[in-house]
Amino acid sequence: MQKLSRNQTIFLILFLVIVWGVNWPLSKYALSFMPPVLFSGIRTLLGGVLLLVIAIPRYKRLHFRETWMIYVVSAIVNVILYYGLQTIGLKYLPAGLFSAIVFLQPVLVGLFFWLWLGESMNGLKITGLVLGFSGVGVICSGAGGLSGHISVAGILLALGSSLSWALGTIYVKKKGPSVDPIWLVTLQLIIGGLFMTLLGSKVESWSDVVWTPAFMVTLLFISVFVIAIGWLVFYKLMDSGEASKVASFTFLIPLVAILTGTLFLNEPFTASLLLGLVLILLSIYFVNRKA
Repeated sequence: MQKLSRNQTIFLILFLVIVWGVNWPLSKYALSFMPPVLFSGIRTLLGGVLLLVIAIPRYKRLHFRETWMIYVVSAIVNVILYYGLQTIGLKYLPAGLFSAIVFLQPVLVGLFFWLWLGESMNGLKITGLVLGFSGVGVICSGAGGLSGHISVAGILLALGSSLSWALGTIYVKKKGPSVDPIWLVTLQLIIGGLFMTLLGSKVESWSDVVWTPAFMVTLLFISVFVIAIGWLVFYKLMDSGEASKVASFTFLIPLVAILTGTLFLNEPFTASLLLGLVLILLSIYFVNRKA
């Protein structure tokens, strides 16, 4: 992949933080119209099918016979496990606490890239990653995420979701140069989405889906911008810069989600939200500051 300029990097990070941030309240809204496993499958499958329009003209770059395992492994860790464990885990934990644990991912990404790929690590980066995770935790706890029953199974599922995302990120960073990036995202989404759609069809009922215009627009937005374009942008950023620096900005995603709820769902802006924002901004500063 071609390296990004500073302005391109800033634009793509801003895009990713916004669309992945608003995805949480949009998904919460969409789940009132479609069962969770079917929703996870359909949104990813639709995103993959839409990307076929871009991928098919690049068929000479597919080399499926030599690289099929990369597509399958990426689909398992980045789609089936990440979204699957997430969907199941939300039944056992409050959403705020679950998302706080999932966003341990940037910390894991920084650690794994340092251990396995030789990316630089220093005290400032470590401090920044810890501050970012702490900021997410403060925000979610203040938003009511720590209320209710705390399930050990739910915590393990959230950790599994975070771990699968981190491992998927490092796997794509390592194997990505061997495959075409458009085909990687396309087949990852199609394989994972098809599996979850078939599973949802078995354990849930299509008769429970309510096809309203608002729901279909929401589903299309999530499939196109959050799933299809979002994953392309994420991998592009991972490939073009230090992973720990790029990952540090994903700490802003839960903040965007809660700010969206504050503006459009009449959720309160609390002191914990302000404190979490300060911690996240400090996190980004430390991770991106040269030692």
